[in-house]
Amino acid sequence: MAATTLHEPAANEAATALPSPAERPQADVVIYDGECKFCTASVHKLRRFDKRGRLAFISLHDPEVHRRWPELSYDDLMAYLYVCTPDGRKFRGAEAFKYLSTKLPALYWMAPALHIPGLMPLYQVFYRAFAKRRYRFGRIESCENGTCKLPARR
Repeated sequence: MAATTLHEPAANEAATALPSPAERPQADVVIYDGECKFCTASVHKLRRFDKRGRLAFISLHDPEVHRRWPELSYDDLMAYLYVCTPDGRKFRGAEAFKYLSTKLPALYWMAPALHIPGLMPLYQVFYRAFAKRRYRFGRIESCENGTCKLPARR
């Protein structure tokens, strides 16, 4: 059996709704690009890893995001996955994965590398380079309606 990666959704994951912040008010909220197939597959995998129900999910395109987090700009949300905690902390990009590596047992293996002092700026550079090209990943040949083209900045 092949190993599953973060961006490979199981057959039934695409049809399974992600828990929303309204459903899990005490959960950390993952804000992701719901129009990106790679991002959507990745958060479905995070949901599967979240055995204890610690996460809620919302697409950055949902108007609720601007209402709840007006300080987060559209450009920042398009550039980074965010994790927002109930106590007001915000983690973005590689920092979000560093944070999640302490919350989800399935990601504990990432924690040692992500917690090496002084390397987070380098990890953020790699994250940004990958995120800029995310619409090229995740079986984009099957994209419809131009959803895999990186949207223009607002």
